[in-house]
Formats: sequence, structure tokens, C-alpha cells
Amino acid sequence: MTDSAFDLLHPALQYHVVNSLGWSSLRPTQLHAIEPILGRRDCLILAPTAGGKTEAAFVPVLSRMLTEDWRGLSVLYVCPIKALLNNLEPRLSRYAELTGRRVGIWHGDVNASRKEQIRRDPPDVLLTTPESIEGLLISRRSDREMLFSQVQTIIVDELHAFAGDDRGWHLRAVLKRLERFAPQRPQRLGLSATVGNPSDLLRWFSGQPDSAIVGDPVPPKGGELVVDCVGSLEGAATVLARLYRGDKRLVFCDSRSKVETLAGLLRQQDVQTFVSHSSLSLSERKAAETAFAEDRNCVIVATSTLELGVDVGDLDRVIQIDAPGTVSSLLQRMGRTGRRPGMPRNCTFLATNDEGFLVALALCRLLADGYTEPIEPPMPPWHIVAQQAMAIVLERQGVGRSELIDLLMGEFPELARDGIVELVDYATTQDIFTAQDGLIGFGIFGEKEFGGRNFLELVSSFTTPPVVAVRYGASELGFVDPVSVLGAEGASILSLGGRSWRVQSIDWPRRVVWVEPTSDQGKSSWLGSSRALSSRVSGAVKMSLIDGPTGCQVSKRASERIAALREQFDFLAEDATTLEKGPNNSFVWWTFAGGAANATLAATLHDTGKQPGPRSDDWAIYLRPTEAIDLRHVCGALPATKLPESMKKSFAEQLKFSACLPEDLLERTLAARLIDMPGAEVVVAQRLIHASASPHG
Repeated sequence: MTDSAFDLLHPALQYHVVNSLGWSSLRPTQLHAIEPILGRRDCLILAPTAGGKTEAAFVPVLSRMLTEDWRGLSVLYVCPIKALLNNLEPRLSRYAELTGRRVGIWHGDVNASRKEQIRRDPPDVLLTTPESIEGLLISRRSDREMLFSQVQTIIVDELHAFAGDDRGWHLRAVLKRLERFAPQRPQRLGLSATVGNPSDLLRWFSGQPDSAIVGDPVPPKGGELVVDCVGSLEGAATVLARLYRGDKRLVFCDSRSKVETLAGLLRQQDVQTFVSHSSLSLSERKAAETAFAEDRNCVIVATSTLELGVDVGDLDRVIQIDAPGTVSSLLQRMGRTGRRPGMPRNCTFLATNDEGFLVALALCRLLADGYTEPIEPPMPPWHIVAQQAMAIVLERQGVGRSELIDLLMGEFPELARDGIVELVDYATTQDIFTAQDGLIGFGIFGEKEFGGRNFLELVSSFTTPPVVAVRYGASELGFVDPVSVLGAEGASILSLGGRSWRVQSIDWPRRVVWVEPTSDQGKSSWLGSSRALSSRVSGAVKMSLIDGPTGCQVSKRASERIAALREQFDFLAEDATTLEKGPNNSFVWWTFAGGAANATLAATLHDTGKQPGPRSDDWAIYLRPTEAIDLRHVCGALPATKLPESMKKSFAEQLKFSACLPEDLLERTLAARLIDMPGAEVVVAQRLIHASASPHG
């Protein structure tokens, strides 16, 4: 290598890159990252999946480690999921060992002895999660000064996966708390897939004026996109058994139940099939991913767990059952392919229903237009502020009121100080906190509500559904929702790992289901993980119905189906919404505004004295005759729209730490996540046209 940027690296590292690793060159993004990282600037490194982001950050950081002679735990490498950490450990360990440095790993599956060893003798690099860092900060067993006093750089992988929801606020707050132990503010390096607003994301993550964007912020163009209609999972299995024989195929499904069902159908057709989803045990997942990485003519069926950077080898084809909900997810999945010369990035959509078919067309259209979603951390994160307030109190074993407020302002500078004051004072009046001798500590109610298992609940900012373990003898097969096995002894059939298991007994106190193998096919009762589509994706669905597919190839079946759907929706107009009269004097208001905006409009139209209210989805609002008459009143009603009490109560119960929030902060937190007022206002500003009932109505 003769590139001038490469020459900036420490000579020993240059030697090992060329001779030990055998790399003839670094990729452009990796070369461009060297100078700003060596210059101690915060960076956002953008590249598609398998684009070399990890090396772009880690190689210059190793160079700094050698040049500046860092000692102790000097690098934290943070990931959103444990599987990615496990996958990265061997690769980063190899790089570090070439320079005489060590890598360790710390997350919920790491055993106590390994963690104790890290406490006694920290490695140079620690792979971990934000929740594990939080646990170290609040644990009385951890010497925080010893662990974190030498941290120089923090690398956050898959930053977009954090920043798009409340985990991002938690991550950023934890990093801020780490700073007080470090010799100086640690450098922050974020690794991300392409996003629609990289400057905003970097500003939110870093906050430093001289931070740098490395890589191309424009979504990669090109790629082979094919859309087919197969009508059912059985149809998908038949096509998959015949399609791309001899290739290594990664198939994405939107739920664990579909993964299990499809895997069983493929095995029936003698297709070598592996399974990966978050509810499989670690050993089952690793066995499947290892076998898949080493084989060629096979299929792995997965949920979005394999969308992130877990390496499963060199893929030939990505196949999507129906469609993901965002362009960014599509880009991540396509990025699994196209690594070999002459093999383009690709994705084949196999739609089992009209919704999946139309969303697939919408994503192809948006990708062809060069669009990818902006990442916008949800505001305001008052429940995360409450979590951090309790974590700080626990970490400090008491803290002054003014100091606590100042610390929270440092973690959440976007929020108003009077709101933070209100939260702290409210928590004190509710006995979550108590004030004694000028210090805030935990009150009796706070200890009772959040102090169980040594405050383990504080480590996670999110409420997760309860699960029970599934065991066959000494083997743990995975986890299921309790609802799927209620009263099921001797009767229910579960699917895990692509195989069928009959429930024998359930140990509710230990949350264990005991099973035995069976040849019967089962259907897992997983709870769905679908979420509302954005207004941009929904709008692209509408445009596909108006002027047909663009940005993709369509099969003969898909061509015939879109022609039929376009005929059914021939009343649509690009610049208008449509009120269509349906059966029994009901109406359908076709807005294509997305789930949140339509839910907002439905809540506005809902006469609380009458039940049930209007029903809505991503594309339409379904109205009774009296509600249709009220449409013209929506413009005036929107500014005053608030979260319905029933909805607020339901979601408040699911929002962790809601007990710490005064009514107005709770209302604002929930409304920001459930109500899309700007989107609703766009809808009511459009002209409204009327249409007669059509055959689909």
C-alpha cells in the first residue's frame, strides 16, 4: 500500500495489515476514516452492510492505542444486540492480538467468572451493550474508577438501530455519565448504515462542532429487485425450493411464527434449511449460523435479527417474504449480497398477500428515487430521564437536588430545565425519592417498585413481554410467549428450530415448558412485531396504485395482480384523499397517510359517547355515516386533539418508569409516540373527493 492516509498509521500496524492480514489495500471509506480518527475527532462512518465500517473505525483506533501508548480499558465497542457482539469478538480479537492487545466481552450471557476476571484485569477493548455499561455503573461490585478511568474512545456499531427509538437516549445518557471517570471526554465513533439525515444524526450523537461524516451519505444505487406474488407461505416454500438452486439464500420473514412455519415447509421439500431468530437459544442460533456460513446450497430463514451486521458468510441471494417496513431495512438486507465481483446486490420479494405486495412495490419505488428514512430519536424522552435520575441516585448513593438536575440537563440538553425540575420534585412527592440531609436517595416506594434483584430493572429502559423457556431433556430450545401454551399440556404443538415439539408439561414457577419431538406440524402463537408504516411508504403505495411499478422487475403474476388492484383503486388522485361509500352506509377515507397520522385522525373523529370509534390502518380510516359527516370539522378539531384517556391508560401501563412521571410529562411523552399531528394536518389540507363503492370495498 502506498496511499498517504495509510502511511499515517503506526508502522507496526501497517506491517500487520499488509503481512499478517494479507490486505493489498483498504477500502475508500476505511482510508477516509484514518485522518479524522487519528485527529481525535468524533465521526459518523456510513457504509452498507459488509461495507467495512468495523475496520474503518477499529484500525485507526488501534493505531492511536499504539502511538499514544494507551493502557488499561481504553476502548468500549458498543452494539445493540448480543449476537453481533459474539460475532465480532473473534475478528476484533485477532486484530488486537497482532498489536499485543486484548479484547473482552461483557453482556447478559457472559458467565460470572469471566466478568469477575474483567473486573480484576480489564482488557484493552471491551465489547458490550449500553445496558451492561449501566449495570457496571450502578453495581457496588464494580470499581468504576479502575474500569473507566482510561477510556479514550467509544465505538457505537449500528448507531441507527439505537437512535431510531428510546434506546438511543439511554445510550447517549450512559456515555455522558462515563465521561466523569475518563481522563478527557472520550472520542465517539458511530457506525451506521446509510440514513436520510446523517448531519442531524451526528449532531445528536456527538454534539462536537468539528465532528466528521465519513463515507457516502447517498443510498447506493443499483441492485437487482424482483417482486413476485405467491399468495401464501406454502406458495413461497414451493418457489424457494425451485428458485436459485445451488445458491446460498437468506430469507427474511417479519415474525418468528412465519420463520418457523416456512422452515418446516422447506424441510418437507428436502431443502437444507436453517433458522435464526431471537427466541432460539444461543447454542441453537450459533449452530445454525455456523453451518450456514460453511455450506453453499442451502437456505437460512430469519427475522430481522440477521439484518444487523452478524456475518453469515458470502451470500448469493436475499429473499424477502412480503416486505420490511422501511427502505433502510431493505438496504441493510440487500447489503448482505453483492460482495463477489459480478454478483449484484439483490432482493427478491415473495408476497403472500396484497399488503406485502404493495409495500414491496413502494420500497422499490422509494429506493429508485434515492430515498432512505431520516433517523429521528423520539422526543420527548421523559421516561428515560426518570430512569437516568434513579440510576444516578443509585450510582452516587445519594446526590444533591441541584446537582441531580444539572447532571440530567447535561444528559438531555434538548429538554427544558423546568421539566426536569418538575420530574425530580414529583418523584420525591411520590416517595420514589426521599430528601434527607440535603441528599436525594430512594424512598420506600421507589425501593419497592424498582429495587428488586438489586435494581436490575433499572438496567433496561424497556418493558419486554414475558416468555417461558422451552426444554427437551437438558437442551434449551428457545422461548415462547406464555399465551401460546396456556392449558396446553399434552395437546399443543410448538415449532422451534424448524422442528415440531409436543408440550408435555409446564412448570409455571420456573417458567419452563417441557416438550418432546413429534412429527406433527405445529404453529407457534408468537405475538406479532409489526409496526405502523410511515407516511412516505404509505404514499409510495398510493403512487404504485396510480401509475404502476417502478424501480423493480415484476413477475407475470405480479404484473397481473397490480393491474387488478389499479383497476379497483382507479378513483385515487395524487393530490387528494378519497371518501368512498361502502356497504350499509359506511365510508372508507383513503388517505395513505401512514398508521400514526390515520390513528390521530380517527381519535379526532371519535365521539367518546359512542363505541366503537373509527378504525384506522396505514392507508385508510373506516367510518360510520355520522363520522363521515364530521370530516369537514377535522380541520378545526386537530389543534385541540389530545390522547384519548383509554389509549393513554393502556400505553402508560406499557411505558416503563411511567410511575415516575407527572401527568403532563406522561401525556407529552405518550402523545409524541402515538400521535402524528403534522401528518394529520397534511391530510386535512388536501382536497377531498368522493367515490362510489368499488368491488374491493
